[in-house]
Amino acid sequence: MRSIVQEVHLNPKGASTPINLPDCYTRIAELAFYKAESRGFEPGHELDDWIEAEWEFKEIIVKDIHR
Repeated sequence: MRSIVQEVHLNPKGASTPINLPDCYTRIAELAFYKAESRGFEPGHELDDWIEAEWEFKEIIVKDIHR
């Protein structure tokens, strides 16, 4: 079975900056994990951690694009 790698182009100015989606999700998962860890893995905040991690990841990407 062949693996298909999708790329996302996130650049508000139109230049092409490919991002491998599995890498995106891995990084978001890491950020969410550290958020949960900082709370002592208190249950019930998993979705909030993930959403905050997505926003944080997007901010990192935008900052990289503007360098």
